[in-house]
Amino acid sequence: MKQAGTINEVILLLDEIIERSKLEQSNLGLFAILYREVTVKVKEGIHAGAFQNGERMEKLDVIFANRYLKAYYLYQAKEKPSECWGFAFEQAENFWPIVLQHLLLGINAHINLDLGIASAEVSTVEDIEELKHDFDQINFILSNLVAGVEKCLIKIWPTLTWILKATGKIDNFFIDFSMETARNGAWKFANEFVAVPENEREACTQLRDKRITEIARLVSNPGYFVSAVFKLIRLFERGTIAQKIMDMQIMEEKNMECVAA
Repeated sequence: MKQAGTINEVILLLDEIIERSKLEQSNLGLFAILYREVTVKVKEGIHAGAFQNGERMEKLDVIFANRYLKAYYLYQAKEKPSECWGFAFEQAENFWPIVLQHLLLGINAHINLDLGIASAEVSTVEDIEELKHDFDQINFILSNLVAGVEKCLIKIWPTLTWILKATGKIDNFFIDFSMETARNGAWKFANEFVAVPENEREACTQLRDKRITEIARLVSNPGYFVSAVFKLIRLFERGTIAQKIMDMQIMEEKNMECVAA
């Protein structure tokens, strides 16, 4: 199973997943594109001094990424990853989830489960509060990129403009609610998990995993009205899965210019 040792290795492994997803026409590549951009932004932030502790941030980033990479490779090997990642990956094989849902399912598993655990692994009960600024910076980067993806995906969703008007931008609420809940919940979990004795962490992780899977089920089926809107969007999504992944890659190459628009 491939694991990264540095932030550059994380980016290379994400590139491999993206290319494999294009060849296999797999929706798994959609979250990988977003996550690669987050990782690049974190790397740039470390070099620019945007984080309070760059060395700790790279360590956190690698531990954080390796949890996603482990889940991905377990799933590809037809073994069992964490329950919330397994659910997200299974949804990638279904027709109905829209691009936005695939992204949110990945975000849910990675932020709500993985980030809290990774944060605890680079901290102690005494010093975890020192991580808060850098923890918030990661979530700020992710929130901005998700907002930028929404603006740019008009190309994939030709009907999106009028749907947003007709629904009062209900998908904006969906993103904002999910991101705020994920950020706050992950930080609370990190503070709880760092105090858990080593011999109890596996049981604590499993309990958290089940709770986060329930959130994933809500993302997958967010109620009759929102689900109906998403199904309408899905019917009008344009292009193959590989083309959608390439569209998102173009957004990445343009450094998410849409975020600033």
